[in-house]
Amino acid sequence: MTTLISIGALAKRSGVKASALRFYESKGLISSVRSSGQTRQFPREVLRRVAFIRVAQNVGLSLEEITSALASLPQQRTPSLEDWAQLSQSWRPMLQAKIDALCALQTQLDSCIGCGCLSLQKCNLYNSDDQARHLGAGPRFLLGDRSKQAN
Repeated sequence: MTTLISIGALAKRSGVKASALRFYESKGLISSVRSSGQTRQFPREVLRRVAFIRVAQNVGLSLEEITSALASLPQQRTPSLEDWAQLSQSWRPMLQAKIDALCALQTQLDSCIGCGCLSLQKCNLYNSDDQARHLGAGPRFLLGDRSKQAN
């Protein structure tokens, strides 16, 4: 027999607000049953599923990616240690791409700080090839112009 817990107990034990749990349920990430009084009751193992969702979000996965990962499990069960190892391995290329993008951003940010963003003539981050010069004098993007207007 499966032990059921209320949404309040699940929220308290998982550290996730009840509104977020209802949202997860609406997206099919977790499921509940209704008591005779029509309150949500969750199988106790949903605690581990919610923990998985939180960790995956902290890793940077979107809800769509988390949904896909959970749907790949047999009978949509809570991930086991082996499941986690396989899923986390499959996320490594995506995580590496994010790390690479952040490293590139850090390099661009350093060069942006070097130009001071006063003339925006050499800012690789916001004004590559000095496209903003066509919009007028001064820090055009800081004045409200958009990069699309510069092209």
